Amino acid sequence: MRTAPDLRTATWRKSSYSGGNSAECVEVSGNLPGLVPVRDSRNPAGGVLVFQAAAWARFLGGVRRTGE
Repeated sequence: MRTAPDLRTATWRKSSYSGGNSAECVEVSGNLPGLVPVRDSRNPAGGVLVFQAAAWARFLGGVRRTGE
């Protein structure tokens, strides 16, 4: 069984694709080695999805390719 990472030290930033007043905003943290936590900026106390950094990088690569 995996242990949940300690997110108390996570430094969150809003996605650059989130608009200023957009209702669909996500925040990511990039300061946890090997992990990328993602959460809903409207509900920071809610659930967090945690991805392996390599998987997150592949996801972003795919998003960028679709936007071309």
